[in-house]
Amino acid sequence: MRIVSVLVTLSGLLLLVPQASAHHSFAAEFDIEKPITLTGTLTELEWVNPHGWIHMDVEGEDGRIVNWAVEMGNPTALLRRGLRKSDFPPGIDFVVEGYLAKDGTPTANGITVTFPDGRNFFAGSSGTGAPVATPRQ
Repeated sequence: MRIVSVLVTLSGLLLLVPQASAHHSFAAEFDIEKPITLTGTLTELEWVNPHGWIHMDVEGEDGRIVNWAVEMGNPTALLRRGLRKSDFPPGIDFVVEGYLAKDGTPTANGITVTFPDGRNFFAGSSGTGAPVATPRQ
């Protein structure tokens, strides 16, 4: 009976542990045949692992503002490329080049980020099957 109590308790504790989100390859989530350029204003930055995310308001062709979520590389890789969290103050305008999500949501995988001062950085993930881009000069 004691063993059953211990097993039930352990099972209950496992339910409380947050599940790690699955890490999928680029090809599973994004369409290499659908490149996109987004020009907009930063609304939120998630400087988190395994991928950073920038959220930006982009004006659509119809004039409506759409909030896009753009996946980037992990913070350590971004730091090595010269990007800092402080490069993304709320309200900054910038351009992201990347690829659309396959699910039709306003989500993209960012490859490059270009700031108003002309700085251009590779912001994509590496080792996940994502395309590799060299920043334009």
